[in-house]
Amino acid sequence: MGIDIGVFLFPFLLLLLVAFAVSSVRIINQARAGIIERLGKFHGVAQTGVNILIPFIDHMKVIIDLREQLADYPPQPVITKDNVTMMIDTVVYFQVTDPVKYAYEHANPRGAIENLAATTLRNIVGEMDLDETLTSRDTVNAKLREILDEATDKWGIKVTRVEIKNIAPPRDLLDAMEKQMRAERER
Repeated sequence: MGIDIGVFLFPFLLLLLVAFAVSSVRIINQARAGIIERLGKFHGVAQTGVNILIPFIDHMKVIIDLREQLADYPPQPVITKDNVTMMIDTVVYFQVTDPVKYAYEHANPRGAIENLAATTLRNIVGEMDLDETLTSRDTVNAKLREILDEATDKWGIKVTRVEIKNIAPPRDLLDAMEKQMRAERER
């Protein structure tokens, strides 16, 4: 009376087959795309829905959100043409248009957008005096969006909007402006 090895082997092989089948199926949600690498090299883009990968050969490198995203950056010190230092908050809205470029063209695209926005903002405001900076937010927004969109195009990113949230001149300058307004009202 021997033990039949097939009784134990069949359920084990069946379980192994089910595990391989489950590990090869990837579901990509709406408004996302996955980057598939085959043996470490780009193979294709996994679109929304069910995608089948070959176990041990294919790998889902990253899943990228294709919706419009918001990047809110901390206040940046900026010096105007007339040497006034002020703090400016910016918000950048962007959308990934090419998941392959986004995954492979830059190691840290969000950080790159932040640094690019800060340096570009300094350049734009550095060419304006204080009054012009305070009164022409739309001009600064438009210039900043245009420059950012052009620079991020090669990373597969479309900058849709740039907004200046807040411009904070130095406290002593605000006090002087307030005194001047009070003096004009009293006249």
